[in-house]
Amino acid sequence: MKDIIEFLIKAKRATYAGKGSETSPTRPQSHDLTYSEGDYMYYDTYLGGGKFAGEEALWIKEKPYWSMNYVGRVTGANFSGDFLKEALYHVPSDKPFRGPEHYEDGDYSYDCKVEGTFEWFQGYETICCRGEQVYECRFHGGRVE
Repeated sequence: MKDIIEFLIKAKRATYAGKGSETSPTRPQSHDLTYSEGDYMYYDTYLGGGKFAGEEALWIKEKPYWSMNYVGRVTGANFSGDFLKEALYHVPSDKPFRGPEHYEDGDYSYDCKVEGTFEWFQGYETICCRGEQVYECRFHGGRVE
């Protein structure tokens, strides 16, 4: 399990959180990012921007292993996509879903609450700018068989 989580974190940092390049869209106007290494393949695809929905998934030897769905929206004028990526880059190994429980930089703060384990989980994240909420996202997922 440790190798899988290490790969997942590396993949997240190499794609959206690390400002990685998008691949060709698989659906009209989708944003798609992929990362692979050995037997592991990670895929992140989402629709929208200010209001968005997407899925991250992990395959091992071309078999689906883990997936996470997310849906979110910008709720304030001072939202920073760069700050969101910065927070997500700090994904913790004990909860490798989105960002850390709490992260701050300048005027921005990120908070993430998660219930469950890698096998089955759900969570909610927010970003505030100078104490005013400017972003929210809900996510859930786990192992697939």
